[in-house]
Amino acid sequence: MSPEFFSIAQVADILGVSKETLRRWDNNGTLVPQRDEENNYRFYHRDQIAHFEQAQLLFNSNWDEELQTTPSRPYKLMELFAGAGGLALGMEKAGFESVLLNEFDKHACNTLRINRPEWNVIEGDIANVDFTGYKDQVDILSGGFPCQAFSYAGKKLGFEDTRGTLFFEFARAVQETSPKVIVAENVRGLLKHENGKTLETISNVIDELGYQLVSPKVLKAIFYQVPQKRERLILVGIRKDLAPDVEFHWPSPYSRIMTLKDALKKGELFDSDVPDAPGQTYPQRKAEILAHVPQGGYWRDLSDALQREYMKKSFFLGGGKTGMARRLAWDEPSLTLTCAPAQKQTERCHPEDTRPLTVREYARIQTFPDDWEFAGPLTAQYKQIGNAVPVNLGYAVGRRLVALLNDIESLQHQTLDQVPTAKAPLPEVS
Repeated sequence: MSPEFFSIAQVADILGVSKETLRRWDNNGTLVPQRDEENNYRFYHRDQIAHFEQAQLLFNSNWDEELQTTPSRPYKLMELFAGAGGLALGMEKAGFESVLLNEFDKHACNTLRINRPEWNVIEGDIANVDFTGYKDQVDILSGGFPCQAFSYAGKKLGFEDTRGTLFFEFARAVQETSPKVIVAENVRGLLKHENGKTLETISNVIDELGYQLVSPKVLKAIFYQVPQKRERLILVGIRKDLAPDVEFHWPSPYSRIMTLKDALKKGELFDSDVPDAPGQTYPQRKAEILAHVPQGGYWRDLSDALQREYMKKSFFLGGGKTGMARRLAWDEPSLTLTCAPAQKQTERCHPEDTRPLTVREYARIQTFPDDWEFAGPLTAQYKQIGNAVPVNLGYAVGRRLVALLNDIESLQHQTLDQVPTAKAPLPEVS
């Protein structure tokens, strides 16, 4: 399709609405697609969606300009809860040098060591790691701490009150290292966790530690060269002595939305088709049923008899359950990957073959390069990939963090230049 035209699926992704919403807009005249008279194919012209803010961001992007961003000097990165290295690899592409990565999972640690033997990987419980040796040695401290509930009863919920949670350990690392900038990533659900009190507590602690928090933002991976409908909440904090004179800018979106075909076939993202790799398999009867699901379809596309057989008691429950018996489509981004590709609630079936996605297909959808190996048994590999930050999302955020640090660096040089030099004393007059 021409870059001037967009399918219903593409417009739904761009505008952040469902296909059902677009059908409703079609029916009430709000946004009526054009139709190809030969095959009744429906599509939208660029001009039809140009007035939407989300589309304007896409059409007026600074992606190419931001792609040229390079560090003024080698910036040092410390990453906690590093997982299989999705964020760290994206940040490396942006120009950061990792000085320490901490991760509890042994298989993920082995993955990091296999691919980057030079990285300082500290395996084990973060509570046992002393960060004081890195005081003032780190430009950015990053990490995706798990979202844990706090006990709110009768507490002010400052730094000390979060003790016992993994966020406390993240905050302790910030306190012990005093980085210029902190970056935390989490699930979108953190916004509404405990009716927003959890995020409020986290924001209060970040403030208490001496950091100005940029207004948190949910970034949709599909806008950053990631062929997957994944969302991550990103928090950026700038040390208060630096914050008044600099500003962080969120990354601009890429010019188009990548699809599953971009992930698994030779093209713009990868220079070859996805290599063969091990993967899980379906039991025979499940495969026989899923064979009847079309591309982009799910359990409701089965016959009534097969729906009842596959869904069992769930057939009579409410809700769309759109992840069940779900087959992906070549011309759309993948649904968000989970830690297991064959879970009944969150099925991720290959668009043509009736099988779960392989480990390598999983990795490509997360934009890991083909030479990035994953350690451990098959289930551990799927888990590592499913939990990862997409590499290209990390890269896009990393470029903006480099730009921020470049501004801080420039600011500090200006300050040094303005320090007056001591004047030589005038000679005494006799």
